[in-house]
Amino acid sequence: MTAIPTHTSERAHWRLITSGPVDGAMNMAIDRAVLVSRDEGAAPPTVRLYSWEVPTITLGRFQKAEDVDVDLALARGIDVARRPTGGRGVLHDDEITYSFVVGIADGVPRGVAASYAHLSTALVAAYTSLGVPAEVTARERGRATARGACYLHATQADLSLGAAKLSGSAQVWKGDTVLQHGSFVVSRDHALEAGLFRLGPEGAQALRSQAATLLEVLGHRPSPASILAAVREGVREAFGVELVEGELTSEETEMALSWEAEMSLARASRECLRPAST
Repeated sequence: MTAIPTHTSERAHWRLITSGPVDGAMNMAIDRAVLVSRDEGAAPPTVRLYSWEVPTITLGRFQKAEDVDVDLALARGIDVARRPTGGRGVLHDDEITYSFVVGIADGVPRGVAASYAHLSTALVAAYTSLGVPAEVTARERGRATARGACYLHATQADLSLGAAKLSGSAQVWKGDTVLQHGSFVVSRDHALEAGLFRLGPEGAQALRSQAATLLEVLGHRPSPASILAAVREGVREAFGVELVEGELTSEETEMALSWEAEMSLARASRECLRPAST
């Protein structure tokens, strides 16, 4: 087993990008651009923490748009975007979202299950630093009636607190590099989320009982700064890596801008939904 360096000077450095509230489609385009840049060797391993300019539903790369009540989303001022990763739909609102863009050269094992397990060690450590005893979900579970809602399904890529799901994650690989992103959910509107994913009253109740938020667990709202500090500590503890503040390269910004429209499926009150590409 390789020893984790204890002194800052001995640790590897990964880039940390902290984005303020960003348009949902642009958030997805940025994650995609960083993945391409890292795979090409043009960018360092990167951890990004970001939030959302307006509440946004993201759909998995191959998910059907019909899983979402788009009319309700638009009426409530909620955008819809396509993730470059797989998985089911997620409503992003009161949360801090993370993304890892790292690869084989950075110590990540190849393969979906192994890489999820590896990266989850940093996430578990981050939640522990916040005071939440999160664990990797021990067994898969989900509701057959939950359709496309991520938080009523749990897999071994997710983090749980007892029987309640805390955080879902999604991945995509490009060459030897993986993009994994997920959420630190502070609070959620169960009724709205159930309506958006056509779950009905039963679904809203299921979300209350089967999905946990930081506000519910801690009894207070953790600040964005405390979540950032927890992620720094989690990455340091799990991988012996120091996160160093950085920015997108001009090439990453250009790529993201060129893909923003492609990642957007609906913008509240100004665009129509486009079907998923095959």
